[in-house]
Amino acid sequence: MEFLISLQLNSLKMFIVIAFMLAGIAVGYLFRRWKFRFINGLIITLIWLLLFLLGLEVGTNENVVRQFGKLGFEAFLLAFAGTLGSVIAAWILWISTKNKKASK
Repeated sequence: MEFLISLQLNSLKMFIVIAFMLAGIAVGYLFRRWKFRFINGLIITLIWLLLFLLGLEVGTNENVVRQFGKLGFEAFLLAFAGTLGSVIAAWILWISTKNKKASK
């Protein structure tokens, strides 16, 4: 029974996240003619803050810190490869959208 309640709460959280994202898209669409120049800097700042807080959370979790040795090279390699793949995909997307804007 507790598993079902936990599953329902996790599903609810997922729908809340999706609802916020869709609300942001809707607001962005409504204000698409406005130029919000500060948004880019704000997003970068918030991403750095979230990364710092994630590191803080991991660093204060004694179980995670104790298990660092067991995680090993494979976990590091998977994390590095995933991050590298994301960076490459973002770079390709950036270049392709930049070229489309330049050709208009």
